[in-house]
Amino acid sequence: MEGGFPAGSTIVVQGSPLTGIDLLARQFWSADGMTGTYLMIDSEVEPGMTDARDSPPEALLPLMKGDRVVLDSLSTIITRNGIDAAISLLSSVKKDIAERKANALFILYSDLHTTVEEIRIMRMADVVIELKEIIIMTEIERQLAVHKVRNAQVPKRIIPFNITEKGIELSTTSRVV
Repeated sequence: MEGGFPAGSTIVVQGSPLTGIDLLARQFWSADGMTGTYLMIDSEVEPGMTDARDSPPEALLPLMKGDRVVLDSLSTIITRNGIDAAISLLSSVKKDIAERKANALFILYSDLHTTVEEIRIMRMADVVIELKEIIIMTEIERQLAVHKVRNAQVPKRIIPFNITEKGIELSTTSRVV
């Protein structure tokens, strides 16, 4: 993104659990030593994360402190409480994040929601990123696509990436076919 996310952005990252989506969220949360909150709704709570597994959507906003907030995952809000609850939460967070000039990242898992639900989420987000994995014969190719950046130009290429022990690492070389 050549400089990072615009301050005050709500970011939706969509992909399967096998694409490294959780690793990207952790990298975002801890980047540059910024302070933030990682709200875990779907899985085991790791050190430093906030346990929000039993919290209703309306109780999440007050828990979102600091410069970088991660909600893992928006998909769980939708499946448990419905799309309207997810949209309401996203709208509240969007206002709060913009006022504080912070950023919030929401994980949205692929192939769980209706097209209409996905469209509603994508329209509300300031930034939309998709992580994909493609199996070609005996190789797995992982790709990152930036689909939307409010008030900015979207990169014109798909960026290959690798999963490493540190998280996801963007590939700096392009394959020529």
